[in-house]
Amino acid sequence: MKLNVNMVKTITIKDEVYEKLRMLKGDASVSDLIERLIEGGKGIEVLKKIRENIELSGEEKEAILKEIYRKRDEKRDFDDCLRY
Repeated sequence: MKLNVNMVKTITIKDEVYEKLRMLKGDASVSDLIERLIEGGKGIEVLKKIRENIELSGEEKEAILKEIYRKRDEKRDFDDCLRY
């Protein structure tokens, strides 16, 4: 049996930034808003802007990169299946 466990991280943002996010998010969570922004086609630009304001440990960076590479590989595998 595989358990689906979402890890939660605490980030620090300015009050002004939080208020802007709160107004944008509507009924969704802040996590959902950030995810929507990242997946909205300009994900790299959003990530770069976020990265400028967040400090991550080496372990956190490594975990994020592993997940990015895993998702990228899954997408490539799926795209390869569509070609045949």
